[in-house]
Amino acid sequence: MSRFQRITPFFWFPDQAQTEAAVALYTSVFPRSRIVTTTRYIETNSPVSGQPVGALMTLAFELDGQEFVALNGGPHFKFTEALSLVVNCESQAEVDHYWTRLSEGGDERAQQCGWLKDRFGVSWQVVPTELIQLLSGSDGAKARRVTEAMLKMKKLDLDALRRAAG
Repeated sequence: MSRFQRITPFFWFPDQAQTEAAVALYTSVFPRSRIVTTTRYIETNSPVSGQPVGALMTLAFELDGQEFVALNGGPHFKFTEALSLVVNCESQAEVDHYWTRLSEGGDERAQQCGWLKDRFGVSWQVVPTELIQLLSGSDGAKARRVTEAMLKMKKLDLDALRRAAG
């Protein structure tokens, strides 16, 4: 039984090449991923968008079974850190995999505390699910130690966070 996904993240890329490259990267990084549909600009929407008739308009795709859409919308808007996508990881191996693949070619200055910016400017948080357990509970000193350790990291190191928790 398929689940109805009410909210679908929609990425606006500046041109067809980046739209296709981003979707190719994302679908290669996550399991159970695929391109679902492709739309092209036609005579009625081409003049409004500034894109030529026949150019790629959207790619609907899935990442690990979740729906997304990428738009070849032109250079009008840029991604910012005001919105990020969180990748919940069950192990350090998953953290390493997603961090390595998504950060490749991205802005290294934007890497801190599990956050990264990919080469297209999209912000991601690559986070071990255990982090919430390490930060929660009634032991404020433990949470402070874990937070202090995390603030010194770019890619999160689960063993180091566990050691900080004591």
